[in-house]
Amino acid sequence: MGIAVLTMKASVIEMFLVLLVTGIHSNKEMTKKIKRPKFTVPQINCDVRAGKIINPEFIVKCPAGCQDPRYHVYGTDVYASYSSVCGAAVHSGVLDNSGGKILVRKVAGQSGYKGSYSNGVQSLSLPRWRESFVVSGETTKAYQSPSAPGTTAQPVPLMQALGTTAVEGTHTTLPKPPPSAGSTTSSLRPQPAGQRSQELAGEPELWKPGSVLLDAGFVPKKELSTQSLEPVSQGDPSCKVDLSFLIDGSASIGKRRFRIQKQFLADVAQALDIGPAGPLMGIVQYGDNPVTQFNLKTHMNSRDVKTAIEKITQRGGLSNVGRAISFVTQNFFSKSNGNRGSAPNVAVVMVDGWPTDKVEEASRFARESGINIFFITMEGASENEKQYVLEPNFANKAVCRTNGFYSLSVQNWFSLHKTLQPLVKRVCDTDRLACSKTCLNSADIGFIIDGSSSVGTGNFRTVLQFVANLSKEFEISDTDTRIGAVQYTYEQRLEFGFDVYSTKPDVLNAIKRVGYWSGGTSTGAAINYALEQLFKKSKPNKRKLMILITDGRSYDDVRIPAMVAHHEGVITYAIGVAWAAQDELEVIATHPARDHAFFVDEFDHLYKVVPKVIQNICTEFNSQPRN
Repeated sequence: MGIAVLTMKASVIEMFLVLLVTGIHSNKEMTKKIKRPKFTVPQINCDVRAGKIINPEFIVKCPAGCQDPRYHVYGTDVYASYSSVCGAAVHSGVLDNSGGKILVRKVAGQSGYKGSYSNGVQSLSLPRWRESFVVSGETTKAYQSPSAPGTTAQPVPLMQALGTTAVEGTHTTLPKPPPSAGSTTSSLRPQPAGQRSQELAGEPELWKPGSVLLDAGFVPKKELSTQSLEPVSQGDPSCKVDLSFLIDGSASIGKRRFRIQKQFLADVAQALDIGPAGPLMGIVQYGDNPVTQFNLKTHMNSRDVKTAIEKITQRGGLSNVGRAISFVTQNFFSKSNGNRGSAPNVAVVMVDGWPTDKVEEASRFARESGINIFFITMEGASENEKQYVLEPNFANKAVCRTNGFYSLSVQNWFSLHKTLQPLVKRVCDTDRLACSKTCLNSADIGFIIDGSSSVGTGNFRTVLQFVANLSKEFEISDTDTRIGAVQYTYEQRLEFGFDVYSTKPDVLNAIKRVGYWSGGTSTGAAINYALEQLFKKSKPNKRKLMILITDGRSYDDVRIPAMVAHHEGVITYAIGVAWAAQDELEVIATHPARDHAFFVDEFDHLYKVVPKVIQNICTEFNSQPRN
């Protein structure tokens, strides 16, 4: 009996050992069969935005061709998460247009994003956005998973950090959110770290919008949405211009070239970053007669402008460019059409071949009205065709300046796209928009007012009204025309300098407050005083105009002070009343004296001089060479 029990125990132990050995062997075999999956970096499309991916840090592969302006980028160096990930990488210089792998790291939202042109990509400005990101070329960074107390953190494989899960075979995939019955929302709830996706698919070739990437160990505190709200761009403040395109709708252009022209306009609208704080754009189509397609205030962002451009249909007719320029000067740049006044006016004229009317006179009037005219000419006249051109060298007769900055010539319509970046750069270079400066908005004007006893209190008020009437004609601001005033007798007094008042109402009120002084008449000393106290503080880019009003001959010499004023580039107008000496007025005035010296026999007739003075100021300004 005892022997039987011992034998049975031995058999049980033997069986247990066999099972144990078999289990260990099987476990080894199973371990051998399980192969570690090969991890790959997911490729995304060029239009995927950083805000669609909820990871604080991730690596992706960009395809070639992301330099295209269709893929919007907001910011420079630090980008708003509404930006194309790959477009930002190209803009920053991390990638070229051939694509590649990048590391993306989320950072805090910024109060403003400045647009810039870099590496073939025009990024846009944005006032603020809730989240930002930066890109770099580091693609080997290992992600660390949280380690338990007393253990050492181990690097987590790249695709595991991106939320990928191994499946049978050698493929990996991004987790796909489980479908929820009856769900219509596009918001996705991330799964906690370490939990496998319940639904697996084969390896995706491209990351699709709506997929969720999660860092290992990253557990969001609340549901994160992958949808971003469309940001409303305020426009690029470094390109604040009011822009009109005069497009060729004549019959000679044909439907195909008209479509090319529309596509070019859409690309310009995209590159400009249109908005109320930046550039505004309107379009006038010309043929026999011009018509406004939409004005400056119709559309306040690039997207809406592009949509409106798509709807434009060709009108046909002749190519009356001169008539179109006149129309724009008289009608387009008005306050009711959205003209802001503080922004330069720019008109870009697109011409197929040559105009069927003359442009010189209409363009001169436009320039004198402060409009910067650019010309883009496509397929200009050949030698055999020049005999048919109504106005030879029409582009140089039309543009703001003939230095080449305002003219772009294209051999054929299919090369038009090459002018996109040069044109955008030029129209946004507000410092070089020379025709923005007109005779009414580009001067520092100093009034030198005789306050001697012979004038009298009543007549002095009439003189001040004359000064106010002249001042009203100018566009007054800190960046436009500025006004200063000096009153003199034997002595001199600075009533107010150029930098004191920057609005027209303030200037007019200051003129009213000037008190009558009374005394002798030292006009020469007054000119010297004005040069020292007023015009030495004039801005370098301003025309310096001195308007002196006197009622008698000076007690001191005026010749040398007048010569000094002329030598220092101060254009001097001398206005004489009653007992003023004509010969002395001509000495004070800039040459030729007939254009700069005026005389009236009574103070009450001063108002008659106002239009003559303004006309001569503008004639002199507009006669400057355009090269």
